[in-house]
Amino acid sequence: MLLRRFYDEKLAQASYLIGCAATGEALVVDPNRDAEQYVDAAEREGLRITHITETHIHADFVSGARELAECTGARLYLSDEGDADWKYAFAAADDAVLLHDGDRFQVGNVRIDVLHTPGHTPEHLSFVVTDTAGADRPMGVLTGDFVFVGDVGRPDLLEKAAKFRGTMEAGARTLFHSLQRFKRELPDFVQLWPGHGAGSACGKALGAVPQSTLGYEKLFNWGLATDNEQEFVRMVLAGQPEPPMYFAEMKRINKEGPRVLGGIRRPSRVPEHRLEALLAQKAVVVDTRPAGDFERAHIRGTLNVPLGRSFSTYAGSVIAYDRDFYLIVDDLCPHCVQEAMRDLALIGLDRVAGYFGRDGVEAWAARHGVEEETGEIGVAELAAQLDMGAFHVVDVRNPSEWEDGRIPGSRNVPLSRLTERLGELPQDRPLVVHCQSGARSAVALGVLQANGFANALHLRGDFAEWSRARLPAERGPSPSGVGA
Repeated sequence: MLLRRFYDEKLAQASYLIGCAATGEALVVDPNRDAEQYVDAAEREGLRITHITETHIHADFVSGARELAECTGARLYLSDEGDADWKYAFAAADDAVLLHDGDRFQVGNVRIDVLHTPGHTPEHLSFVVTDTAGADRPMGVLTGDFVFVGDVGRPDLLEKAAKFRGTMEAGARTLFHSLQRFKRELPDFVQLWPGHGAGSACGKALGAVPQSTLGYEKLFNWGLATDNEQEFVRMVLAGQPEPPMYFAEMKRINKEGPRVLGGIRRPSRVPEHRLEALLAQKAVVVDTRPAGDFERAHIRGTLNVPLGRSFSTYAGSVIAYDRDFYLIVDDLCPHCVQEAMRDLALIGLDRVAGYFGRDGVEAWAARHGVEEETGEIGVAELAAQLDMGAFHVVDVRNPSEWEDGRIPGSRNVPLSRLTERLGELPQDRPLVVHCQSGARSAVALGVLQANGFANALHLRGDFAEWSRARLPAERGPSPSGVGA
């Protein structure tokens, strides 16, 4: 048996290729849309991809199962568990094999046993892997978003992201019973191969180690170590990060059937002189330069989503899915355009109408005088004027961060919800915007300025600097509801 793990650092997402060297058949589990990486890896090992499956309907990236099936001719194997609201709508049209608890299928000499592990989502499956060429007991389990290293899947996404009200506690209880069964039925020596690592919003304390064993996790993973159902429900629902806004769109796309791209293509370069007309038409233009460069000078009306590790998460939080948009990309970087396109495709932002080169845009902007900067204020100056009511302070961190410590009187509007809550923000006084260390506030300030908040200022050093200066901070939920 051959096992290959693929890991996307920006999404903190893992997918797997399992192959049988004797027959040349291979299975891919939880592929993303970059299908070429799996095809290339299989070819290097002398394998052909014959089976494709996924653990559940994903919320954090667009599934590449259909994309990979289209270019390889492999058969889809999809969950038929869960209720009617969470069935794969495209399964019949794509002639997918429907999977249920207790089913099994062969990939050459490798046996895959299907285990229904609901809780994170109703249809979630885990796959128990046995190499029958040399063993009659399982080697490992592909756990998807059910069990991670150090954590378990969050059961609140259907409610918080997909807006299915009243499902959090029921999902938590279902997850508890799935974990109890998992511990009973599988031996401690099996390896666990999870679908995410540290940095994913699919849990709150995911480890950075790529794999573990069930025995180890039973000792040190709080979710498997907890045997009291009520205590588990309380713990699993507490402190979960705010899900990015695009999670709801991912659920819809992956349930209905992602569009097959036929490869990730480079967009056309757009002449800089077209910027003026596009911005006059309120076109969305996303500047991918570093936040510091954007704050010093940027074209009025553009957004800032720096091309870095958090590019996918921030882009999915501030770019609309229902309209075309344009990019500004460093044209001296040989791979930046393709990197941006790949990252956007992985979360379903396919409507890139073209891109502008950074150097050309900067020269054009300087000639036409259409640049603006982002104003700043220091923590000492803000603290001195806070009691005077001179500013509204907007904290774009997650609610759990805000409750753990915040600037007195601040309003919590997480970056992942900013575009849908712009109407809540007052404009009678300047807004002072901050996050923990500057990355999210830079994106938020671009959104505010592009939407007419000309009086938005950046708190220099953000909340980290406020804390270092030992300035007053509040903790806990807001008694007045200001942070809601």
